Amino acid sequence: MQPALPRPRPGRVVLDGLYVRLEPLAAGHAPALLEASAAPGAEGRFAYLFDMPPTGIADMRAWIAKTSAGDDPLFSAVIDKAGGRAVGRQALMRITPEHGVMEIGNIYWGPAISRTRAATEALYLAARHVFEDLGYRRFEWKCNNLNEPSKAAARRFGFSYEGLFRQHMWAKGANRDTAWFSMLDSEWPRLRGEYDRWLDPANFDAAGKQRSKLQHGT
Repeated sequence: MQPALPRPRPGRVVLDGLYVRLEPLAAGHAPALLEASAAPGAEGRFAYLFDMPPTGIADMRAWIAKTSAGDDPLFSAVIDKAGGRAVGRQALMRITPEHGVMEIGNIYWGPAISRTRAATEALYLAARHVFEDLGYRRFEWKCNNLNEPSKAAARRFGFSYEGLFRQHMWAKGANRDTAWFSMLDSEWPRLRGEYDRWLDPANFDAAGKQRSKLQHGT
């Protein structure tokens, strides 16, 4: 059946979850994001991003002002609901309404939530919004082929590997071969069911440790 295209462009909305909230990136997030970006291991976390770690609050505010000026990429701050502070950021990008396709990228999840249910929910909230609220057909994840943690995360989140784009970019003075992953609207109901099961508070003990793994079978 012919899809109803184009789809609407994503707007600056708040997406609320159990553990995190996605808010439109704003100047008020600068102090908390600077703290998250300056935590131990930040240099490694920024290695495959296009930007560099901020050098201070003025640098952080300037970056937010620049990235908030447009609507592609469209950045959200990831707010840890337990502490009420921004602990990371992510963006919807390469938005193509005429084809019903967009990508998630520019992800920086600080050490407070990296590899936790909060980071997983941040991805889930974005995917749910893309498929259910906006009606897109395809959601993409792309990363430097050298970035093994990112490729592992994509598979864990339910994205399917589609191939390698060789010499796709020149980034930070080096070649970038890009690994491409995607999930489709037809796959989302199954993926959402597993996300909902895994994110249920009953799946975690008092320390927040998972009782069973997220298993998308991709």
